Amino acid sequence: MSADEVFMRAAMKAALRGRFTTSPNPRVGCVLVRDGEIVSTGWHMRRGGPHAELAALNQAKAQGISLAGATCYVTLEPCSHFGTTPPCANALIDAGIGRVVAACEDPNPLVAGQGFERLRAAGIEVATGVLANEARALNPGFFSRMERNRPFVRVKIAASLDGRTALSNGLSKWITQPAAREDVHRLRALSSAVLTGAGTVRADDPQLTVRSAHVSQQSEGLVRQPLRVLLAGKQPVPVDAQILQQTDASTLVVSSEDSELTSMAIGGAALMSCPGRDGRVDLSQLLQKLAADYSCNEVLVEAGATLASQFLAEGLCDELWWYTGAVLLGADARAAIGPLGLLDMAAVERLGMRALTRLGGDTRTILSDSSASATAGPTNGSQTDLYHWTTED
Repeated sequence: MSADEVFMRAAMKAALRGRFTTSPNPRVGCVLVRDGEIVSTGWHMRRGGPHAELAALNQAKAQGISLAGATCYVTLEPCSHFGTTPPCANALIDAGIGRVVAACEDPNPLVAGQGFERLRAAGIEVATGVLANEARALNPGFFSRMERNRPFVRVKIAASLDGRTALSNGLSKWITQPAAREDVHRLRALSSAVLTGAGTVRADDPQLTVRSAHVSQQSEGLVRQPLRVLLAGKQPVPVDAQILQQTDASTLVVSSEDSELTSMAIGGAALMSCPGRDGRVDLSQLLQKLAADYSCNEVLVEAGATLASQFLAEGLCDELWWYTGAVLLGADARAAIGPLGLLDMAAVERLGMRALTRLGGDTRTILSDSSASATAGPTNGSQTDLYHWTTED
């Protein structure tokens, strides 16, 4: 492993300090190196706060460290425009940085190579592409939103060994044990939005919020709650449903018809219409709107068999997170996946296993197709893996 790779891994590890909090911004880490030693480390924590480079520069300044001729290792191209914060490229130039090593170019059209150009114009040596795939894997949603105009979508299913999610009478608490359920809270915390259907709300009345001491610890006590997206159906949702009543998280109600939304304007929920075929919500249009109007990077689908199957059948699931509880529910129990319309084994898609993790007595399997794997990057279980979380992170 080269010195550049060693220091870039340190920057990637720093980026993960903001894994739960940066949305809609990307997760970025930075280390400043002089004479072969890291003298300062920074990461982006939340929108409106200092970017990783500025955080590292501020730390060095506070310690009285001269950065003349130092090398900056950063996981994403330094920005070159004024937004909620000033350009990081300018700050690096002003600090006297002699060399910048960036893992990958920022796909945001406001940056897109302009940061590198500004640094080179100032006489700073710029190197790119160091651990680029691993750095991209820190931000599958940000790259998806910028390059595909839609969020990165994860579909989560918790099922028994025989692929069932509830007993025949609808009871489902609990198929998995506490460790797996805690893992789901961390998965929610990664997400910009959590999406469910009206049937799930009527059956389970979920909160769909992040309730995790681990996430709170990593987020300095300021937990970012994802937007809750409810797909309204023909049957009404109880007006006292938790997803409509809670005020610590925002809710968006989506319907295929404008007329269906009037009765859903409860508790300050925002409303959206996405008409599709057969009275269903157009999921592709919905994802595009979530990216464009709500800057959603990563969307988690926590829904029943019908809606989960719709995402799978329409090719809109980038990763399938399958939690398996060590229980058997029987053939009369409710299936995890609804009809997919498959009549030929040649048409059956074989998913690639990206990670298999034991969570107490349960397991978590992350699967994706080949194109989604390219978007997401590697899952290697290392300390620079987005999905490798421990209480010590």
